[in-house]
Amino acid sequence: MRALLFALVLAASAAQAADTLKSGTFNPPRAAPDFSLKGSDGTDLTLSRYRGKVVVLGFGFTHCPEVCPTTLATLATARKKLGAAGDDLQVIYVTVDPPRDNPERMRSYLAVFDPSFVGATGTQDQLEQVWQDYGIAVTVIKSRNPAVYGIDHSSFVYLIDRQGGLRALSPYGRNADDIAHDVAILLKK
Repeated sequence: MRALLFALVLAASAAQAADTLKSGTFNPPRAAPDFSLKGSDGTDLTLSRYRGKVVVLGFGFTHCPEVCPTTLATLATARKKLGAAGDDLQVIYVTVDPPRDNPERMRSYLAVFDPSFVGATGTQDQLEQVWQDYGIAVTVIKSRNPAVYGIDHSSFVYLIDRQGGLRALSPYGRNADDIAHDVAILLKK
């Protein structure tokens, strides 16, 4: 009897662990701040337009040498791991470099990773408001040549559920399996 009870407890724990997000969670979830920016798809991009899909919201720039392309490659791999369910996932990538990242540049850059990914850009003021709403720190690293500069920025991604609720925050370096796991859970809800 004890062995059966122990087996049932283990099975219940395993089932609960399978339904637990691996990323840091917002508990309770709260509404993701909406925004209106220029989309790399040629439209006005609002977060609310993607209600009904799970959204992975990231921040970065097209001239990034390492962190941004690594993040985008990981997100593309995670989307592929979801198979057909990946159609209900939308990656939105908001620039932290508006002088260089126009919609066309973002579209061609993101298409290298996954043509379904959508970039968002806007004026400095519009973007600063979005960065503030999402707690994104952006620091421009200047050089002697004003045309050549780097950018340090927050490098986590948000997971937003189908109803527009902030559900999780995934740090840089999280692997594609963990992200696919978390998105799969959100897709079931």
